[in-house]
Amino acid sequence: MEEKKKLLMNSCDFMGVKPIMMDLPYPPIQVKEKNPAYANLLSIDCCGSVSEMTAITQYINNENRLSCEKCPVARTILGIAIAEMLHLQKLSELIFLLGGSIDFVAKYQDGRKRMWSPEYLSIPENMERMLTADIEAEKAAIHQYRMHMKMIKDPYIYAVLARIIKDEEYHIMLLQSF
Repeated sequence: MEEKKKLLMNSCDFMGVKPIMMDLPYPPIQVKEKNPAYANLLSIDCCGSVSEMTAITQYINNENRLSCEKCPVARTILGIAIAEMLHLQKLSELIFLLGGSIDFVAKYQDGRKRMWSPEYLSIPENMERMLTADIEAEKAAIHQYRMHMKMIKDPYIYAVLARIIKDEEYHIMLLQSF
């Protein structure tokens, strides 16, 4: 009983945690025209191995494991996870507008389809390795977004991806500060 009381007293308060992102507006979520190939590219950003779904799940896992001992870090990680959820929502809306389906399946150019899986997660044991894995995941996401921006010839989608990259770069800066 005393152990439970101690845990409750040391619990991390997550009230008021907001998305951690750049203080910049997002461009309107619109597309020039329906394009299933573009929808498929964005499906990879939503739920491929390097994706918003992977980032959200990895951040939530890390936040849960750090919340009792490193509350300020855990609160920041939760705020980043919430921002990643917003990215997922925006990408999903673009996929829908492009005529694609929202089904947590990454659709690759070679015809392969793969449903999102927790095997994509990196789950290190200590905080330093967690943060390093998170930074590397953010860098990989930025790289992938830039590749997709070169392939997608829609200025509206390009603008949304460029705005998401600004958040990802901000996340790297915050994670490096820990």
